[in-house]
Amino acid sequence: MTKFKLAVMMLLQYMMYAVWWVPLAAYLTNLEVGSTQKALILSSMAIGCMASPLVGMLADRFWPAQKVLAGLNFVHALMLLWAATTHNPDVLFICLLLAMLAYMPSWSLTSAIAMAHLPSEDFPKVRVFGSIGWVTSGIFSLIFIKLLNVDFDGTHLPFYCGAGVSMVAVFLNLTLPNTPPLAKGQKSTLIDAFGLGSVQLMKDRNFALFILFSFLSMIPFAMYYSYFSEFLLNINAKYISITINWGVLAEMGFLLLVPVAIKKFGLRKTMIFGLVALSIRYFSFYAGGVITQPWMYYIGILIHGLIFGFFYVGGQIYIDKKAPKHLKSQAQGFIFLVTFGAGLLVGNFLCARLIHQYKTAAGYNWDAIWGITTLVSVVLMLGFMLLFREDGDLRKSATLAGKQ
Repeated sequence: MTKFKLAVMMLLQYMMYAVWWVPLAAYLTNLEVGSTQKALILSSMAIGCMASPLVGMLADRFWPAQKVLAGLNFVHALMLLWAATTHNPDVLFICLLLAMLAYMPSWSLTSAIAMAHLPSEDFPKVRVFGSIGWVTSGIFSLIFIKLLNVDFDGTHLPFYCGAGVSMVAVFLNLTLPNTPPLAKGQKSTLIDAFGLGSVQLMKDRNFALFILFSFLSMIPFAMYYSYFSEFLLNINAKYISITINWGVLAEMGFLLLVPVAIKKFGLRKTMIFGLVALSIRYFSFYAGGVITQPWMYYIGILIHGLIFGFFYVGGQIYIDKKAPKHLKSQAQGFIFLVTFGAGLLVGNFLCARLIHQYKTAAGYNWDAIWGITTLVSVVLMLGFMLLFREDGDLRKSATLAGKQ
């Protein structure tokens, strides 16, 4: 029953977000929002991630994590309802910023809740239901387009759907197994107040390198994560959400391979495979445009799960193994602050600038955009391979796990 509740928690948590985030760039394009303002609105997610360590600290020291999660999801639902009622880009930014300040900490919080009740190696088996939730969010698009004959992608309707799922999650969260604050009663410092107690882990060279490359990897990652729906809109794709969700469908299989890969190859090689896949993704987009073979775009879409599962979920497992018990929630929040917070924020603006740089009267030069993104991804992959070394204790842990 515990595993079942944790699985449903993940399913709803990612469904409530994917249903409106995936087509957001296309919606902003239809609203004729400028490139800088579009980057700012899309960066509401990244700014929201910056609250993750603070929320992690609250769950570590003050309140049970499942109750914190329920409160966050309630605020998220209210803000999405507000976003659905406005077409003013400035008001929309405020709505989504508040929504994401509540929502984004939930990624690290749900991870911490799941790992508190499961061995970290089993985490991908529960996290895969987040991917299922992401994929099944596409059913809203099918219902509106096929059954109701109403446009869905690129409209305000996804906000209403996200709010509805979020409210369902609130009630489910209150039934989750109790996850009490392990550091309750301990003296708080200014660093703890900002949820940055896990910064002390940066004294470890390997951990510091992992954080650095996690941050840098989000710059090319943002081109797909934030702007791919705009690319699909430019090439006149009809079912934007469903097309992107093919990648998340494949992600389910890749996530189940994460523990297998860690046992066989170790965390370092598993994360390297994720960065190799990142390079392959953008090369497939580049090659597909240069030789006019649109089917190659699906290579980059379908290996999304390999990138996300092997590098980012693998990184969460690395964090869980490195952090002491009283810092686990903060540490999970810290990695989201670095990646989907600061990294995605920088990536969104740099990618927006790159897209604007290659905008012409005839449209966008996507071949050049994908080519540059490919080169950046390859450089990051090589840098990680050369500099990051797996810790001896983690290697030993993976070896023992493989013998079980």
